[in-house]
Amino acid sequence: MFKKILIANRGEIALRIIRTCKEMGIKTVAVYSTADKESLHVRFADEAVCIGPPPSNKSYLEIPKIIAAAEITNADAIHPGYGFLSENAKFSEICEKHNIKFIGPSAEMINMMGDKATAKKTMRAAGVPTVPGSKDLISSVKEGLKIAEEMTYPIMLKATAGGGGKGMRIVNNPEEFQAKWDSAKQESAAAFGNDGLYMEKFINNPRHIEIQVVGDQFGNACHLSERDCSVQRRHQKLLEETPSPFMTDELREKMGEAAIKAVKSIKYEGVGTIEFLVDDQRNFFFMEMNTRIQVEHPITEEVINFDLIKEQIKVAAGIPISGKNYYPQFHSIECRINAEDPLNGFRPSPGKISVLHTPGGHGVRVDTHVYAGYTIPPHYDSMIAKLIITARTREEAITKMKRALDEFVIEGIKTTIPFHAKLMTDKKFIEGDYTTKFMETFKFE
Repeated sequence: MFKKILIANRGEIALRIIRTCKEMGIKTVAVYSTADKESLHVRFADEAVCIGPPPSNKSYLEIPKIIAAAEITNADAIHPGYGFLSENAKFSEICEKHNIKFIGPSAEMINMMGDKATAKKTMRAAGVPTVPGSKDLISSVKEGLKIAEEMTYPIMLKATAGGGGKGMRIVNNPEEFQAKWDSAKQESAAAFGNDGLYMEKFINNPRHIEIQVVGDQFGNACHLSERDCSVQRRHQKLLEETPSPFMTDELREKMGEAAIKAVKSIKYEGVGTIEFLVDDQRNFFFMEMNTRIQVEHPITEEVINFDLIKEQIKVAAGIPISGKNYYPQFHSIECRINAEDPLNGFRPSPGKISVLHTPGGHGVRVDTHVYAGYTIPPHYDSMIAKLIITARTREEAITKMKRALDEFVIEGIKTTIPFHAKLMTDKKFIEGDYTTKFMETFKFE
């Protein structure tokens, strides 16, 4: 087992990893930018190293600084969390060259699954259903127009290095193609340093359902059932739940089998998610794989009583998994609490938190790194907390979530708490009748 782990991340996920490390008797090293010097992950780690000024590209994305921090503190492993360098093949490779264990997949595995166009080819070869689309990256507008005509509109242009909804454009007809192409390439290059695009048939009104998977160094793999991530705004998830209200036992088995087939086909090591689009006839299609821990991992932990971060660390240390699949015993919902103003287009709302009261009680979990007096910097993702509710049934979980949101007080900034409170009273949401198009008709005023 590792003696000391450096966490190459910030905020709630860094704190989440530190807590599990402490329970496992592993020392921790936090890295932080000057904007995060007062963050709780810095306070609770055994050691902390400042790695630069606020901009991510001068701190949390600076591989040489992170490796140097690991070497001067004698860390024998690095946990990347999610975002930042978590799916960066070069970072995984450099860690290996410096004899520091990257807690996640190898560079080869990340390249196979992190690049979305390559991932689709890999999954097709493994016999996993994929969304109809281009076989490779599209080299030109002319080629794209030809493929789109064969596929029929609407189609979706997608950044091969994408994530968080960036570099994605729906094209409804040939006249739109050039403008959408230029826009997607420009955004993709700015966000990921890679402007490669591929194309998929646009599936109208799908569900976004992901399967949590774990694979070890010995070729074993298992799944930990599904999460429904369909409540999204501009491809950014707002709420997740498990089990999915759309799921059947038969569909869960089929999707679980496909996910394991995907993981075993690349001998995947670590935790990850296989993400699917599911149409109204319950046909499912591979969309992408996330080769890291997910923001929404707590709801899976709650319904099967399982520490996914601990499992990640054990797998990285060479401990085999049990290989058995896990199924939800309860119902869990996660609301992402963002420092945003939902009445003004979810505009970011950084600033100082003057008052903070988090909810409690049976089945209530809050993952956060903020506190009263903490100033939210404007440089990073706006998520400041996750409210996770677990109950025996979905109906009970919604009722408990209403109560917990009412008890959750954050003053000094705007947050998405009022949005989630309204969502819990929405008839379609209560009935479980929602798709990725849900937010287009949901009215929050």
